[in-house]
Amino acid sequence: MELSLLVSVRPMLATAGSPPVGEGWAVEFKWDGVRAIVAAAGERVRISSRNGNDVTAGYPEITTAGLGVGRSVVLDGELVALDPAGRPDFGLLQHRMHLRTPGLEVRERVAVSLYVFDVLALDDQPLLDQPYDVRRDQLLGLGLDELPGVAVPPSFTDLPAAQMLEVAREHGLEGVVAKQRRSRYTPGRRSPAWIKTALLSTQEVVIGGWTAGAGRRAGTVGALLLGVHDRAGGLHYLGNVGTGFTDAALHDLHTRMLPLHQDRSPFVDEVPREQARHAVWMAPRLVGEVVYRTLTADHRLRHAAWRGLRPDRDPDEIVLDLP
Repeated sequence: MELSLLVSVRPMLATAGSPPVGEGWAVEFKWDGVRAIVAAAGERVRISSRNGNDVTAGYPEITTAGLGVGRSVVLDGELVALDPAGRPDFGLLQHRMHLRTPGLEVRERVAVSLYVFDVLALDDQPLLDQPYDVRRDQLLGLGLDELPGVAVPPSFTDLPAAQMLEVAREHGLEGVVAKQRRSRYTPGRRSPAWIKTALLSTQEVVIGGWTAGAGRRAGTVGALLLGVHDRAGGLHYLGNVGTGFTDAALHDLHTRMLPLHQDRSPFVDEVPREQARHAVWMAPRLVGEVVYRTLTADHRLRHAAWRGLRPDRDPDEIVLDLP
């Protein structure tokens, strides 16, 4: 099978909501990593990010795992880096996300695994129109758990989603995803057939500016000015974030943002004066992610902390429904 046949498929996306009640659902844990579509045929492997970028060279441990030995397959999964307790750690994964060709030292220090939760094609046969249960059976028959650095996480059909959410809470996981067992795979769509319930609120954001740091942060970044697009494409100010940065992240951000400097604010609405008067504006080309406690009625982040850049996302994709 040509790797280009289905490698361009965008991942199916889940709708945020409360854990569903009733029968007909399979529940999986939500893994804190980077979504990936992986196509393999023999020794040929291609890994595509959520926005379709080819990131194959960044994860040699996955390309050499043997995914395509004796078959051709297209998989949907999550690239994760595990902390010492065996839990996915997005901050740890940040050390690998920006490296196009990671060396042996960083690969040993930050090993990346592929958690596979869906199969989209097998031996030249697309499976997109097959129900979840059929795709799951096909996935379990591939023996992926026997490959180094590859796992097929469990799916639970006999436990309520709300109970699984509490299990996720107890083990420090990100949340759960409930999937209708009769649902087909709809590429690139945010479907109510998949419902995600997160224990932490996260938001992807576009960086539109920054303020300079002081004290130990002098010469780097004090806070980032963040925005999201409306449906018409306008970039709206969502607030700022000044915590959650490592020294390495601050240096990296500063280096990436300096060439993007521009004279005017990229936001279509007014930025509060206390932020705007010290702002260094920039072209809105960098996407990041924050975790936050609440979103106010006027759409401002409260108690936000930085999680890291998201090179797997395009700025135009970062849309939030605004009044």
